[in-house]
Amino acid sequence: MMTNENQKKISPIAWVPTLYFAMGMPFVVLNMVCTLMYKGLGVSDTQIAFWTSSIMLPWTLKPLWSPFLEMYRTKKFFVVLTQLLSGLLFALIAFALHLPDFFAITIAMLFVVALSGSTHDIAADGTYMSVLNNEEQAQWIGWQGAFYNIAKLAATGGLVYLAGFFIDHYGVAQAWTIIMLIIAVIMVVLGVYHIFILPSGGKQAETSKTLKESLTELWGVFVEFFQKKHIIYYVFFIILYRFAEGFVMKIVPLFLKASRADQGLGMTEQQIGLCYGTFGAAAFVIGSILGGYYIAHRGLKKSLFSLALVFNLPFVAYTFLAFEQPENMFFIGSAITLEYFGYGFGFVGLTLFMMQQIAPGKHQMSHYAFASGIMNLGVMLPGMLSGLVSDAIGYKMFFVFVLVCTIPALLITKFVPFTYEDQK
Repeated sequence: MMTNENQKKISPIAWVPTLYFAMGMPFVVLNMVCTLMYKGLGVSDTQIAFWTSSIMLPWTLKPLWSPFLEMYRTKKFFVVLTQLLSGLLFALIAFALHLPDFFAITIAMLFVVALSGSTHDIAADGTYMSVLNNEEQAQWIGWQGAFYNIAKLAATGGLVYLAGFFIDHYGVAQAWTIIMLIIAVIMVVLGVYHIFILPSGGKQAETSKTLKESLTELWGVFVEFFQKKHIIYYVFFIILYRFAEGFVMKIVPLFLKASRADQGLGMTEQQIGLCYGTFGAAAFVIGSILGGYYIAHRGLKKSLFSLALVFNLPFVAYTFLAFEQPENMFFIGSAITLEYFGYGFGFVGLTLFMMQQIAPGKHQMSHYAFASGIMNLGVMLPGMLSGLVSDAIGYKMFFVFVLVCTIPALLITKFVPFTYEDQK
C-alpha cells in the first residue's frame, strides 16, 4: 500500500472520477433504478414513490454522525469500508427478490445501503475538500459532477437496458437479480481500487474522546453551523434549488414506462435504458464539465442564477412529452437530452456554493455534510409526495405543477448573498 507521501503525488484524475462514480451509484440505484424494478414486480406507484423516497432519509440525517468521522480513523478508511459494505448488501438484495415478502425485506436492506452510502458521501466529500485547495476544487468540480452523473447514466441507462434484455430471456425477478449482482461487483471492485489509490484525506483526531465528549462536540458543530452568516437564507436556498427535481425524479421513470392510456409513453426497459444511456450520456458529461469551466471563467457569483435557470427550465421538456406523447424516439431522446444537460450543467453550481460559501471553517467536512443533508431533504420530501400528486392529477398536470415549483428556486437564487469573496 502506498504511503501518504506517495499518495499526495497522485493526480486527482486517478481518484476523483472513481470516487464520485462510487458515490453516485448507490444513490441513483435507490432513487431511480429501484422504481423501475418495483414497477416491473407489480408494486403500485404510490408505494414505490413513498418508500423509495423514505429510505433516502440517511442522506438527510448524515450530519448527525458526520463529526464522528472526523474523530476516528481516516476518511479513506470510511470510503473503502462503505463501498465494500454496499457491495455486500446489493448481493443480498439480489437473492431477497425471490422471497414472498420481497418488497418489505428489500426496502429494509436498501435502507441499510442508504446508511452506508450516506456515510460514504461524508468521507468522500471530506477527502475532496481536504486534499484539494479552492482553486483545485473549482478545477475538478466539473469532473466530480460528470462522473457522479456517469454513475447515474450507467445505472439508468446501461443497467436498465440490460434489465430489459434479461427480462425478455429470464423473466422479471431473475433479470433484476442479475442487475443487483452486477452493482454488487462494481462497488466491491471500486472499494479494492481505492485501497491503493485514494489519498487518506487527513488523519484521525489525535486524542480519543468519550461518548459524552463526542456528543458535546457534535452539538457544538451543529450550533456553529446555524451561527454562520446568512445561514437561514442558505438553508432555504439549498432546499429550493432541487425542489422541482425532487418531484420529477421518482415519477419520470414511471411516466416513461406507463401505458399511453394512462398518459405515459409506454416504453420498455430497453428503450428507457437506450435513451438514458445514449442521448443522456453525452449531455450529462458535457453539461457537467462545461458547468465547471463556466464557473471557473466567470466566477460562481456571476454564474449562479444562469446555472439555476439551466437546471430548472428543462422540466419544460417533460411537460411537452406528457401533453404530446410522441412515439418518435428522436423527440423523446431530445427531451431527455435537454433535461440531462441542464442537470449536469446546473448541479455543479449548487455543489460548489455549498463547498465555498457554507462549508468553510473549523468543521468543514461536517458543515458540508449538514448542507448536503438539508439539500437531500429538499429532494426527499417532494419525492415522497410525488406518487400521490401524480396519481391525483395525472402525468400531464403533474409536470405543469413541477414547472410552478421551479419559480421559488429561481427567485431565491437571483438574490442569494455571498459570505466569502468569490474566486474564479
